[in-house]
Amino acid sequence: MPTSTHTHAADAMPTIRKRRFDFSGVPKYWYAKSAVATHISNGVNMLFPAGERFFVRSVRHYLDLIQDDPELVAQVRGFFGQEGAHAREHDRFNEFLTEQGFEVAPFLKQYEASMRFIEKLAPPALRLSATAATEHFTAVMAHNAFDDALFEQADDRMRELLLWHAAEEIEHKAVAFDVLQRVNPSYSLRMAGMAIACALLSFYWAWGTATLLKQDGLTFADLRRDLDTLRTSVEGGASRSIAKDVFWKAIVTYLPRDFHPWDVDDYELATAFLDRDAVTASAA
Repeated sequence: MPTSTHTHAADAMPTIRKRRFDFSGVPKYWYAKSAVATHISNGVNMLFPAGERFFVRSVRHYLDLIQDDPELVAQVRGFFGQEGAHAREHDRFNEFLTEQGFEVAPFLKQYEASMRFIEKLAPPALRLSATAATEHFTAVMAHNAFDDALFEQADDRMRELLLWHAAEEIEHKAVAFDVLQRVNPSYSLRMAGMAIACALLSFYWAWGTATLLKQDGLTFADLRRDLDTLRTSVEGGASRSIAKDVFWKAIVTYLPRDFHPWDVDDYELATAFLDRDAVTASAA
């Protein structure tokens, strides 16, 4: 099997950090005091628990085939631990949404059932490829979170959750991709995984966001006023284009045949935050 020729700062192992976040008192519109920005953010947050458990299952399927690479095996196990921690905290946030009055359980049940159905239909290699591509999407979002100070307008407690998640996504962003390259480095398979990841992420994200907007009882006029306020915001972070800054950016950077997630070495962005976070968590 081929081995990766990339060297990068994240040869360090993904570290499992036990965190528990306090959501009590988080306002209903926690992002820029905006219904639209908050529901867009909540729409993707709701997807994380089931999505990350899918990622773990997809990579675990190939664990026996990479035993000749102890370093990669160790990175995979760190990946499992981090994704499990993310899923647990976002499960707790989904419970908090219920406490805020949103009926998220029906959406989550349908979302998870449809994901399980797709998982049964797709062969293991395609599931792994879709996982590697989705990890690239999350890595792009994570990079944006730090590079563009994307959560400056967020409630402090939510910013803490999302930056911790983003930093660890950067820390393990190459793990699923490296496993894919070891077991099946086909470019066509990688592109098929990207197509599926793009379609599913955009569909489920839009569905989750629409579910929350509808339950919030906002009229079209309410949404339009909210969007106009965001577009004219001098702070600007919440009004960035998801289509351009997440989907288009992720797709374009994934296309080169020699692509590797650490072509953008943003490891220091992650470690700078995680070092500060560790001090804060210890003090708490």
